[in-house]
This record gives sequence, structure tokens and C-alpha cells, in this order.
Amino acid sequence: MNLSHIGFRATRREIKRENPDMSPQVSFEFFPPKTLEAAFRLHDTVQTLAPYGPRFVSVTYGAGGTTRALTREAAQTLHKTTGLRVAAHLTCVGASRDETLDVARGYAGTGITDIVALRGDAEEGAERFTPHASGFANSVELIEALAAEGQFNIKVGAYPERHPDAAHENADIDWLKAKLDAGASEAITQFFFDPEDFLRFRDKCAAAGIDKPITPGFLPIENWQSTKRFSAKCGASIPAALDDAFAKAARDGREELLAIAQATELCDALLCEGVEDLHFYTLNRPELTAKICTALGLEARAPLRNVA
Repeated sequence: MNLSHIGFRATRREIKRENPDMSPQVSFEFFPPKTLEAAFRLHDTVQTLAPYGPRFVSVTYGAGGTTRALTREAAQTLHKTTGLRVAAHLTCVGASRDETLDVARGYAGTGITDIVALRGDAEEGAERFTPHASGFANSVELIEALAAEGQFNIKVGAYPERHPDAAHENADIDWLKAKLDAGASEAITQFFFDPEDFLRFRDKCAAAGIDKPITPGFLPIENWQSTKRFSAKCGASIPAALDDAFAKAARDGREELLAIAQATELCDALLCEGVEDLHFYTLNRPELTAKICTALGLEARAPLRNVA
């Protein structure tokens, strides 16, 4: 595994010097705090990353819809106090159609019209997703209902590698096309570690007639063993060379340096293939994401003056 790609980065940065406005657009995912300490952590995360000028920030819904009220509170606070464009996650889990749409309308009433519409994971204690008796059966139904409201900009999830629940090899492409045809305007992918996984997926999407933006998602590697466990649950494959590299970095005490190099290389490889937008799953740990943004040539501008 080549961890430098110095030539690619130098070329892109030489072009950027001649065209100062040529920079990737970034967005960040946060999760809602459950404790006072976590609320301060979110404050610090927003304060650290907002100066990079995100296209939007998203707030997750929690496994099984467990943080519905917390998501609403965090999203509305960020929208009201930061001036950032906020996209609130909304899932089909554990609520009727009317209840789910009431949540969406509540967001719109406070000025939040960006929704990340997802099926959602299984409820706590369940092995698989089961629709609410009066709820949406899948994300396509949710997207159709949100689109019918006529006031939402809808983003959806996409899977460069096979989703754990995918029925067959092309199911993820079929579902993505159905979601975009139902009214979504953009897809954000699950994280991955090999740029070819995204590029092959993008090619398959184009062949299927998908022409709406697909933004790659990135998970900064804070802890390699935790990342491997999380990846196994999400269906994200681990390149053997990357596993070996982190084993060596752990022995040398250079895990963070490798994490920055890995993420920068991965992002650069896609930027050189025409990708313009990057989405980071921050886990409310901003330091590594900020270092990656800086390594990509993004400049942190004036800090926020008023953050919740």
C-alpha cells in the first residue's frame, strides 16, 4: 500500500495555487449528545470543524431511532445558533407514518429543510429491521412522502460495498436508483477504505442511469481495532495491507500519523478522479478530521462566535 501519493497531491495543490477557489467541499456528521459532558464535546466538535466551511452538517438519529428527541434538539440548536446548514437524519424505525412526518414538519417549522432519509437499523434487541405496523416499510416510501410535502431537500444513503441486508449483488444499485427517483437529490455513501470500491460503484451507478450527486463518506481512524469491529457490522471490507500497516504503526507509536496519511491518500485519490464533495463521519471527535482537512489543503477560517 502506497501511503504517499505525493505526486497526486502536489499536482492538485499546484492547480489550487493557480485557482484558489478550487477546494473540495466538506460536510460533517455529528451525533446528538446524551449527557452534559457529551454536549460539551459536541460544542468543541462544532467549534473545531465549522471554520472549514462545511457544505452542511448532519445529525444522526441513533440506532433503532433511540435518539429521536435528542436529534431534534441538537439539530434545531445547531441551526439556530451556528448559522450552519443542518441536515437532520430521519428513519422509518419505531414510529407511524404520521409520527415520522410530524417530526419532519417540525424541522421545517424551525427552518431545517434538509433531511437525510434512511430506513434505519433494527430496534434495540431485534436482529433485523421490522417496519412499524403503521409506519413506512422502507426508505423509498419515506422519501416519496417527504417529497410530496414539497419543502425538503432529501439526502439518502448509498453503499459502495454490499449492504448486509442486500438480497443480491445489484440490490444496492437498484435501491439507490429507486430512492433518487422517489425524490432524493443526493446520496452519501457508507465509509470504505479502498478508492476503487467507490469508483467501481460510481461507474455502476452511471451505467444504471443514476446522474444525481454521490458523495463519498469517510471514517477517520481514531482506533484501528474499534474501526475493524465497526466495519464488520457495516459490511465495509478491510484491505490486508491497511491492517498490516496499522499493526506496524501501533508498534511504532505512529497510529495518528498513519490515520492522517491513509485518509488523505484516500480522499486525494477520489479528488483526482473528479470527486468534489467529501463527507466525514466525525463521531464527535474533531481533532483527527481537522488534521485531515488541513492536509487536504483546506484552510480553517474565522471561528464561530456563537455555538450551542
